[in-house]
Amino acid sequence: MDRALLLLLFSTPVWSLMNGIDAEQDFSWQLRKVPQIVKEKTFLLDAPKFEANAKLELSGVCGIECQRTLPVPRLSDLKELLSYETVFENGTRTLTEVNVLGADLDPVANTTAKVRSRRKRQVYGTDSRFSISDTRFLTNFPFNTAVKISTGCSGILISPKHVLTAAHCVHDGTDYIKGSKKLRVGLLRLKSKGDGKRRRGAKRSKREVSEVEDHHTDAKQLEQGPSKRAGRKQKASGLNERKSERKPSFQWTRVKSTQIPKGWLRGITGDVAVDYDYAVLELKRPHKKKYMELGISPASKTMPGSMIHFSGYDADRSGQLVYRFCSVSEESSDLFYQYCDAESGSTGSGIYLRLKEPNKKKWKRKIIAIYSGHQWVDVNGEEQDYNVAVRITPAKYAQICLWIHGNNDNCAQG
Repeated sequence: MDRALLLLLFSTPVWSLMNGIDAEQDFSWQLRKVPQIVKEKTFLLDAPKFEANAKLELSGVCGIECQRTLPVPRLSDLKELLSYETVFENGTRTLTEVNVLGADLDPVANTTAKVRSRRKRQVYGTDSRFSISDTRFLTNFPFNTAVKISTGCSGILISPKHVLTAAHCVHDGTDYIKGSKKLRVGLLRLKSKGDGKRRRGAKRSKREVSEVEDHHTDAKQLEQGPSKRAGRKQKASGLNERKSERKPSFQWTRVKSTQIPKGWLRGITGDVAVDYDYAVLELKRPHKKKYMELGISPASKTMPGSMIHFSGYDADRSGQLVYRFCSVSEESSDLFYQYCDAESGSTGSGIYLRLKEPNKKKWKRKIIAIYSGHQWVDVNGEEQDYNVAVRITPAKYAQICLWIHGNNDNCAQG
């Protein structure tokens, strides 16, 4: 991608590029109180078979019309849906039952809203994706938070040891998919000049397996462009970097455990519930990259231009990180329906926004949804195709936060 275009996108608020739309509105993160998810009992289950086939496109799921008819979940429903399975790398599987304290059961939670299109970007005819090839962007925030899952999906770093992805990347609603028993996460790193081919059978060092090196360039400097003080030294450094041809490659890290909500399992809903298509992977060893924090998904009308952003490893662009942004077309309390151009392989990507922190001038990106993939849904009696994302609601935020920290101490607000 042209570096100048990337600099423009990331140094200028998106809505300022939209003919002045929303230019006078104040877009800030609104901190919300979240319920407490309390662990009650944990049961040992039979080991999974790991025999399911991966499906990167879901069918027969509850779409826009179906969402409108769903009843408001009761507290007992939430307790059931937010209980969760944990699978460890040795094949051990457990079920943890939870209690939900302080949940706000919204009586209009399942209504859907149509968002008026502000830009004519929501078409599949023109591919609006950007391949990120410049290593100065690839190895810096926010692009360095995107990871590749060994089952063929994408994910995003949400802590020093945790990755958020889609549940269907590891589980089909009945069983864990083939390949998820030895699940791995690929993080991009630049090959150093001394990197050479390893002899067959040689072991990797612990450091080599567990981390991807931090790179010296600061993300903020990239977004603002090169400083005026850089002078000839910076130009010379850039030339030397081109000459060395340092190419990015994946460094794979084993997954220690995988957690999925019980709401994803077919036995609970009778079919897979896209509302709960998310999972958290705990890495065996921590990485040393900058990760992206979680946020509670706001209504699209409170987002700049109703725009969302995400990056992933689309299957049709092998080895390339692909970035895109688009407007939300429709939404329910649990899902975003949009036409961001995406191919299989990008499912599981973290969808994020960039808003102001409360009472500060600083801008901050947070993950507000997980890209679930392409789906056919019923709209006014007709089937239409959308790309669908699972919104992070207060209850889901509390659950994912519990998975990250192991307790509720840091999960009071999102």
